Amino acid sequence: MSTPTADNFIEEFIVTDLENGKHDGRIHTRFPPEPNGYLHIGHAKAIVINFEIGKKFGGKTNLRMDDTNPTTEETHFVTNIENDIRWLGYEWEGETLYASNYFGELYQLALRLIDKGLAFVDDSTAEEIAAQKGDIDEPGTNSPFRDRTPAENRDLFERMKAGEFPDGSKVLRAKIDMAHPNLLLRDPVLYRIKHEAHHRTGDEWCIYPLYDFAHGQSDSIEGITHSLCSLEFRHHRDLYNWLIEALGIFPSRQIEFARMNVDYLITSKRRLKKLVEEGIVAGWDDPRMGTLAGMRRKGYPPAALRDFCLRTGVTKRDNQQEFGLLEHSVREVLNETADRYMAVLDPVKLVITNYPAGQSEILTAENNPQDESRGEREIPFSRELWVERSDYRKEPQNRKYFRMAPDKDVRLKAAYILHIEGHEEDADGNVTQINATYYPDSRSGNDTSGIKAKGTLHWVDAATAIDLEVRQYDKLFTDPTPMDHEDKDFMDFINPDSLKIITAKGEPALAQAKVGDTFQFLRMGYYTVDPDATEDKMVFNLTCGLKSSWKG
Repeated sequence: MSTPTADNFIEEFIVTDLENGKHDGRIHTRFPPEPNGYLHIGHAKAIVINFEIGKKFGGKTNLRMDDTNPTTEETHFVTNIENDIRWLGYEWEGETLYASNYFGELYQLALRLIDKGLAFVDDSTAEEIAAQKGDIDEPGTNSPFRDRTPAENRDLFERMKAGEFPDGSKVLRAKIDMAHPNLLLRDPVLYRIKHEAHHRTGDEWCIYPLYDFAHGQSDSIEGITHSLCSLEFRHHRDLYNWLIEALGIFPSRQIEFARMNVDYLITSKRRLKKLVEEGIVAGWDDPRMGTLAGMRRKGYPPAALRDFCLRTGVTKRDNQQEFGLLEHSVREVLNETADRYMAVLDPVKLVITNYPAGQSEILTAENNPQDESRGEREIPFSRELWVERSDYRKEPQNRKYFRMAPDKDVRLKAAYILHIEGHEEDADGNVTQINATYYPDSRSGNDTSGIKAKGTLHWVDAATAIDLEVRQYDKLFTDPTPMDHEDKDFMDFINPDSLKIITAKGEPALAQAKVGDTFQFLRMGYYTVDPDATEDKMVFNLTCGLKSSWKG
């Protein structure tokens, strides 16, 4: 089998490794999230890169929870992470793995470092350790506990594991170089004491490895050939490689790529958590959030997110993607897959005065002009209808106004051509009813009237319409990069109008829609059935509008 052609710099590394026979031609990647929150759009990029590369080169991809901090991790976050990855369209190799699976092996590796004189137990406080680090232009200073013998360090570390010491009283540090130009190699902390129950191991452990120790060694234990991570971990690579050499373990290779940043979306779990805890949003899956659960609830198709991640490419420099490009990918998919139904978001009554009172008929409309296999549906029609208030003008604004106005002809989608007679209004001048006549021989599909109506409008039969709760979502922030302001907090840019809830009128067939179904409400936008929907109340979320401002 020939080696696939590389499409980006990561794949160039992989192709070179394959051509050199490294790891016997085996490719094995992994996605290692922390189970302390929901996945966001940035994680989507990492998921797509890891799984697509594994697939392209005939390799495997593990899912491994980086569960080394019992304070913040919960089992329900694990479940949601698994659901998000499957929703995106990927399946990992074997069972879900956990860094906690390897606590025993990691402990033994730590002892190996101690015995080799490459790690020591430090009684310094966190503040003292930070001060010892020095600065970029200033070398650090050795800990007063740095010269403990391997035997002393082993004894203390074993007693740390046995629970003899309180939290914060001791840590295990690597013994590297306190003058190293990379501050992360100035005797980094590898283990800390935490007398807290772990979501999987319970009270078995009271010492826990830090990310830099657990991550690379877990890669090696699993035989990960290419450890792909975002650019923020570039400076961690030196420690990653130092530990491989010091321990003599499987040489996984860390390669960094630019993380996904998108206008108006937050990709910091700490800040996403703040939005949830302060009640700015309804939860981690609020459709205004940049989480995958939020975007799923909003109605974004997984194919659109995969396309967006692939379209933005794999780069070495951090970049900011336009929100319009994300919505463009969403529209491309929904234009092909979403059925077209009718709903009136701001309804006003329209009465067809020459249509017989008490009479009704059934019309038919195509479900999706992009896909004939979607068939047709039946739509009731009678004398009184709901139409969009904004589709009526008391006086036309110009000759190119083709919607409703006195003495104008207009076609109703899948129905008849109307002649608008006029309207009724209240004391404040608000239109309360539109009056019209219809041309009986102008029925869509069998029009013999000879009348040409340039405008086609959506409508809903008043007698059979159902009420819809429609949640009109807008961007959560008023600034595209709310975290990039030194003088302001990102919370200062919360959009007070990011959610408006309205009651709309929908055609009766919408009552059969299921949670997650997405429709194009003709002329209005794409809308998805929310999990809050019940038999008695249909709830729809605005996924995105019909038009894109993105100029790709």
